[in-house]
Amino acid sequence: MIPLALIALLAVPLHAPNLHAQEAAADAPAPEGEDPSQDNLPQVPLTRGLAGPYLAGRTAAMENDYRAASRYYQRALAHDEGDPYLQDSALVSMISAGQMNQAAELADRVMAEGEGTDLARLTHWVSLAGSGQWDDLVAELETSIEAARADDQPDDASLLEGLLRAWALLGAGRANDSLAAFEELGSIRGARPIVAYNLGLSKALVGDYEAADQLLTESAASDHYLGILARAQVLSQLEQNAAAMVLLEGQPGFADEPGLVALRDRLAAGETVPFDSIASPADGMAQVFLTFAVALVSPQGPDPLSLVQARLAQFLAPDLDEARLISAQLLQGFGQFELAEREFDGLREQGAMRPIAELSRIDALAQAERLDDAEKAALALTAAHPELAQGWIALGDLFRQQQKFSQAVTAYDKALALLPETGDMRWFPLYARGIALERSGRFDRAEGDFRAALEIQPESAQVLNYLGYSLVDRNERLDEALDLIERAVELRPDDGYILDSLAWVYFRLGRYQEAVDPMERSAAVMPGDPLVNDHMGDIYWMVGRKREAQIQWKRALSLDPETEEDAARIRDKLDRGLDAVMADEADAGDGQE
Repeated sequence: MIPLALIALLAVPLHAPNLHAQEAAADAPAPEGEDPSQDNLPQVPLTRGLAGPYLAGRTAAMENDYRAASRYYQRALAHDEGDPYLQDSALVSMISAGQMNQAAELADRVMAEGEGTDLARLTHWVSLAGSGQWDDLVAELETSIEAARADDQPDDASLLEGLLRAWALLGAGRANDSLAAFEELGSIRGARPIVAYNLGLSKALVGDYEAADQLLTESAASDHYLGILARAQVLSQLEQNAAAMVLLEGQPGFADEPGLVALRDRLAAGETVPFDSIASPADGMAQVFLTFAVALVSPQGPDPLSLVQARLAQFLAPDLDEARLISAQLLQGFGQFELAEREFDGLREQGAMRPIAELSRIDALAQAERLDDAEKAALALTAAHPELAQGWIALGDLFRQQQKFSQAVTAYDKALALLPETGDMRWFPLYARGIALERSGRFDRAEGDFRAALEIQPESAQVLNYLGYSLVDRNERLDEALDLIERAVELRPDDGYILDSLAWVYFRLGRYQEAVDPMERSAAVMPGDPLVNDHMGDIYWMVGRKREAQIQWKRALSLDPETEEDAARIRDKLDRGLDAVMADEADAGDGQE
């Protein structure tokens, strides 16, 4: 029985391989077909048994370096082919790396030689389905399910195998048995939606579109992209193009999904759209694995089991774009950007890149500080979909992160030109363009953007603070700046940046003692910020705490100020004191930061 939690993937084994069993063995050959010159992996000596490759494989696996882990575990298996932990470790790594043919060969070999692990059995079943050996697959699944029932395993653990069996029965030409198998699974608590969805797909596959529509409706298929496509195609087969169009146009973000828009256009033209969401029982099984892959995605981070399920879906249905997309996003989450880019490239080659997914990819690249890659992706997105405002906003954000402020302004200009003249969607690009304008020295226009953003979101602490601090920085309209910043503090009383702004407007107003408390609170929240420490030094100096001021300036200097001009000013304050520096600046007519 394959439980939903297939295996404690990459965890410390209960029984690790015997690393000393073959210490005296002769050098073991590399796995068949392996070219060590092509993998750029450190060469692990094999003369001392499997310890080297095993430990290297575990290290690579813990770092989510699936290709390296696959190589090392295969080398370890050359020493001990029968070790189940090594078998599973190799399979997990191969599958995660997208080496499904190798994984299937290993699983088939393991199963032919005797009792395999849960993952080996599952991979072997996928191999049987991929090669169309439906009768053999049905027999093996039924043996496994009967064994589980004999062991009184809970019903929910049998859902995956049960769904696979139902599809396998259809593949074997036993449509009535397949229907009965699906219906039986519907009695499992909480399983009815997923069972109804799969049964609906199977009904559509054999041409029973009325039943398919009822089942897809029951399954809430319209809650996800593939279900929406399937139900719209079914409705078209039922000569209900108008209903299908209503379904599509009613989806949130419809206009940003080219696939849905293209389907709507075909329906509007009067075309009877064929049902091609799945073309075979193997495609149906792929949808099962994809469903489990999505269900296992966690807000806490990517789940290795989710990637395994998505890869199995890809193997069974290479043209299932959603499986490739999920794999790519999970690989990004694991930091395997090169592997992820292969999948994204595949989607682009198939003309199946979805803008919303591409925006997620760009965001992940940016968060991983791969700004060059993120910028290239954003440029490609805006070239392919110049009508997509969010693409221009993403590009503007990337330019802004890289201090390319003039280019950021241009990108935000294009985004705002695409957005409605009124509505909440405008506030962020207005705010972001305001920042880019202010940083590029065009404050008059920036101020207009900040105020326009506040008209839309008057309670935005970000905008209130940025506009208020900009006025303080320019030493202009300080009373208004104080009002703006105090409103921001009310909204976010523990925000270090806003507290710094409040302290600094007090400083500029000469209310030095009042500045101490918010400044110290800001430093407690952001002790590693050079500007905060610099400001604290200035405030300490003005209230007579000059020794503490020097300590703060030295700390600010050690934290790499943003510009050399900032650093030089701090060194000048350390040498001569703040009073002398401010006097020189006043004589020169320069404003102080």
